Amino acid sequence: MKRKILIIEDNEHNLYLAKYILEQSNYEVFSALDGPSGIEMANLVKPDLILLDIQLPVMDGYTVARNLRENSCLADTPIVAVTAYAMPEVIKVGYDGCIEKPINPDTFVAKVCRHFTVRDQQRKGK
Repeated sequence: MKRKILIIEDNEHNLYLAKYILEQSNYEVFSALDGPSGIEMANLVKPDLILLDIQLPVMDGYTVARNLRENSCLADTPIVAVTAYAMPEVIKVGYDGCIEKPINPDTFVAKVCRHFTVRDQQRKGK
């Protein structure tokens, strides 16, 4: 079964590139262009990983991450910031890590996979 990834990104060019790369690597990819739509989509598809921009219209990524962490169905879902503004505080507000923009097509999938590996190891340890 394909792993599901939700990308919450307002820049359509960035979204297209990330989605294309991940689909070529056999992931099932869902997307949303703003925070409220992303939260709704996350509740609907229950993704295995969420790639979340920080600077979003309507609701910023920090607020989206906090909202997702409060949802018991999504609380353990890895959330990775994909942002040009890589900041250490992303971990404090519920992100599991960060991938810097612009994404590098040659390393993007490996960086995404790393977050699956960490989560899989954590689940085995429980």
